[in-house]
Amino acid sequence: MKRSPLLPWLFVAPALAVVLLTVLVPALMALVMSFTRTGLDLDAPLQFIGLANLRRLSTDPLFLKVLSTTFLYLLGVVPPMVAGSLGLAVLLNRALPGIHWLRGAFYTPVLVSVVVAAIAFRWIYAENGLLNGWAGYLLGNNYKAIGFLSDPKLALIAVMFVTLWKGIGYYMVIFLAGLQGISKDLYEAAELDGSRGWRQHLDITLPLMRPYVALVAVISSIAATKVFEEVFLLTQGGPSDSTRTVVYYVYDLAFQELDISYACAAGLALFLVVLLLSLLQQGLKGSGLPKLQD
Repeated sequence: MKRSPLLPWLFVAPALAVVLLTVLVPALMALVMSFTRTGLDLDAPLQFIGLANLRRLSTDPLFLKVLSTTFLYLLGVVPPMVAGSLGLAVLLNRALPGIHWLRGAFYTPVLVSVVVAAIAFRWIYAENGLLNGWAGYLLGNNYKAIGFLSDPKLALIAVMFVTLWKGIGYYMVIFLAGLQGISKDLYEAAELDGSRGWRQHLDITLPLMRPYVALVAVISSIAATKVFEEVFLLTQGGPSDSTRTVVYYVYDLAFQELDISYACAAGLALFLVVLLLSLLQQGLKGSGLPKLQD
């Protein structure tokens, strides 16, 4: 019996319908609304204003500030994430007793809910929390408690650390997959040439892992650009907007100020940035690596 070519489409039709209704249609509506002026009455007809919202974005000091904050967040998270996960993968790429348990321990933070992690770190960062308690015990009564989440100079760094703690295990697994694809014969040959210890990683590991490093850098950059949960749960964009990122700014515009069309325009600007990073990820397909999704 000949199978109909439409049969596979029948199986994927429910999933396609869900994606269409929950992703594509809202995205298209947001794109249209970014060129309109939408009031509180969402039933009112849309007023098309062209590029006015985008011109407003270019001169909005708060948007420029949150854009720079997002860029600082990206610079503070991506390099340590790439270097830390690669170094951790190198250390754990060994045939030792119990190494699988150790790998699992470093991967465990990836499985922890962001809400649970945020609650834990809010207690750790509190002025009467774990960090200040340990510091006070070690330094004595002269120690003054630090407001990690209330100090504008420290709040963004504190949020960055939570992201690093949550994500480093995920990227470690990607690097482990790459390291286990490197033949041991290469290291043996390098040892015969006088390359030993960490010198082997400079001569062999880093050059061969360069495509993986580029891939992890791109997908971690996309994730850092879209950060929201950590900011929402830890600082709500404060203090003094020092941790307010673009995504949190879009959330504030849409759900706090109810400026829907302007929020859509800000979301469009963020989409263009993420699109550029995604196109960079697509360019890595020529390296022979499997495509990885963030």
